[in-house]
Amino acid sequence: QVQLVESGGGLVQTGGSLRLSCAASGRTFSRYAMGWFRQAPGKEREFVAGTTWRSARIYYATYADSVKGRFTISREQVKNTVSLQMNSLKPEDTAIYFCAANAYGSSVPAEYDIWGQGTQVTVSS
Repeated sequence: QVQLVESGGGLVQTGGSLRLSCAASGRTFSRYAMGWFRQAPGKEREFVAGTTWRSARIYYATYADSVKGRFTISREQVKNTVSLQMNSLKPEDTAIYFCAANAYGSSVPAEYDIWGQGTQVTVSS
């Protein structure tokens, strides 16, 4: 079973950048699909970015339309981490960000069964 721990959240001004990291434990990390989700107060949890395993060293990445061109998801297999580089941040990006894992990838939160505890990102205007 993989366990996930996020880090890297914080307070940043509009237009700034943050890099979130998700550290995974477990031997089979390389075969898991990983996703980043976020949840703002009073809103449902939503998909941000995901990466799915296809073969050794090859992963596909997908993004929500709202973050395309600004956010980049990446994996470091040696370190068992998946990161989310967030640039050109906007106040509407303010939320708790979660990483999640499952066997096949999806943009639907309910289809993930392994979650981290979340990290707060606040973008001030």
